[in-house]
Amino acid sequence: MLGETPKNNFSIADARGLTRTFKCFHPRLSALVRGDCFLIACSRIREGLGATLWLGTATVVAIHGALAQAAGRTVTARGLVGLWTSQTVIAPLVSGALTIDARGPAWTANIQGRTARVRRERDSVIAVFSDAAGEFRGRWTGDDVRRLMRGHWIQPGALAPYEQRYASPVVLSTVAANVWRGLVRPLEPKVTFYLSIRTAADGRVAAFIRNPEANYFADRRYVVETKGDSVTLQHANVPEAGMYDAERDQLLIPLLFGYPPLVFSRSVARSAGFFARDSGAAGYEYRRPIAEGDGWAVASLADVGMDAAPITRLIERILTSTPSPDDPLNIHSLLVARHGRLVLEEYFHGFDKDRLHDMRSASKSITSVLIGIAGDRRVRIGPDVPAAPLLQMATSDERKRRITVGDFLHMTSGLDIDDAKPSSRGEEGRMWRQEQPDFCRYAFELPMVRDPGSNRPIYGSASTNLAGCALRAATGRWLPELFDEYFARPLEITRYAMNLMPNGEAYAGGGLYMRPRDQLKLGQLFLAHGRWNGKRVVSESWVRQSTVRRGDMTPRIDIDVAHGYGYAWHFREVKALGRTISYYWAGGNGGQLIIVVPALDMVVGFTGGDYAQARKYLRWEIEDMPRYIFPAVIK
Repeated sequence: MLGETPKNNFSIADARGLTRTFKCFHPRLSALVRGDCFLIACSRIREGLGATLWLGTATVVAIHGALAQAAGRTVTARGLVGLWTSQTVIAPLVSGALTIDARGPAWTANIQGRTARVRRERDSVIAVFSDAAGEFRGRWTGDDVRRLMRGHWIQPGALAPYEQRYASPVVLSTVAANVWRGLVRPLEPKVTFYLSIRTAADGRVAAFIRNPEANYFADRRYVVETKGDSVTLQHANVPEAGMYDAERDQLLIPLLFGYPPLVFSRSVARSAGFFARDSGAAGYEYRRPIAEGDGWAVASLADVGMDAAPITRLIERILTSTPSPDDPLNIHSLLVARHGRLVLEEYFHGFDKDRLHDMRSASKSITSVLIGIAGDRRVRIGPDVPAAPLLQMATSDERKRRITVGDFLHMTSGLDIDDAKPSSRGEEGRMWRQEQPDFCRYAFELPMVRDPGSNRPIYGSASTNLAGCALRAATGRWLPELFDEYFARPLEITRYAMNLMPNGEAYAGGGLYMRPRDQLKLGQLFLAHGRWNGKRVVSESWVRQSTVRRGDMTPRIDIDVAHGYGYAWHFREVKALGRTISYYWAGGNGGQLIIVVPALDMVVGFTGGDYAQARKYLRWEIEDMPRYIFPAVIK
């Protein structure tokens, strides 16, 4: 926690409660960080504040030393030309083996030398560790309840864009009488900034920033100016002022207000994160995916009647494109399955098959699937069920009493929810910033702005989250547990991270992290009419019902045209192979796309990093897929 200290000093309390006071070694440091020393914006961190600042303390000390040595050095803008990288891996406070010990009257949980008391409630256990280190929630499963325990590790929030808490699956097995142990593998957040400084055609030194995890500063083009050891990235009226440390050949720039300056080091080799891959050589060679024991059968493109040549042209475009603010191919992964077999799996920009990727709003479609599965299991929930009684929300508004769960899924509730309008009280970012921790109540209590049940859906994440709230109420189950039982385990998914609302309930409006191979299973499940590897997961009836085009969304940008929407699925038609091909998809900000093409018995998956740049990532679906992927089908 930030302490009040004399001018040119700052104090930080770390995760252990120890407070240290530091002196600003450089006379211009206050101006550099836009405030008295390191003014940390605590309000930006919802959880795990101690953990975040403890990690920041070591960085702060290193930065002070670098700034002290940087004083008086001179640098020219041309001397900074090249690629600079700043990466922070926010190692979770806790990971590794978790042990539940029930050999005494007081049960305990132990992980990495930390101990917490275990609270038992029927077949469930809860252990909350001090210092905001994390929490375990689990329950016994199966006939022999003493042998296996399934649960979730809840890790605290960290730096933006990982401010929410996340729940990751943990399976504990018996290692001794009344002792269970399992491996905790939390989401490991990474925040990377690439600063590309080049000489522009007009002779000025220009720069831009690429941030794969959140696409911060994507639309900014800078002019680099220097004076002594000061470096300024000039952009309109918002300059980013920093310093150059000649001793270490590093740039120190406070890009993120409220956090210590980012330390940029010069990249001496071709970075595999900034560029699509670390080698710029053309000549991509297709190779069939590898069977990983995750349920995917694999095959070659030729095995499923596809020609590698058109897809090779797309991959070579990705590999040889020069990164720039206008680059339309900021694709992190591209996967294709046909006839139920995975036939293409390629990763770019530092991502790989094991790194969990933010699905953003593509995980809305999973909320819809879970509602279908619950209905299949005779839970009283479905599109026609009135929402207010289910949510236990008393209302005198006659229109609110007419809202159904289907209206939430179709985004036609009539509530003031519109993610394209910052003035809408139900806009997603505004909802996350307000103080009510119960997002369900907050959203349902919004004013009505239209009648419910129209055929003109208005896109808003709070709508799908309300559908998740209805599912939570109907089942009485915590959604991470429900997701694990209904979806993850049947589809052989063992790793994921589900983001939570401030009240500890799962956020059903988007933001689930999964591996791209596992994301693609959602599309294959629907292509196979609700089955995964022959096993029924969701009814064919729900697959049909949820993929009916129930209305059209008004296009918000010029590249888009009016496209259909069902129960958390989008619909479009494109021209390819001499005909019109229809498909539906789960879609998320930045280029998270799971595209189901029934006519070609195909599923296509993209992940990407063009957040808030729909003109770029919509081209992958509207232009690149019919230009390169569909033409690969030869039979």
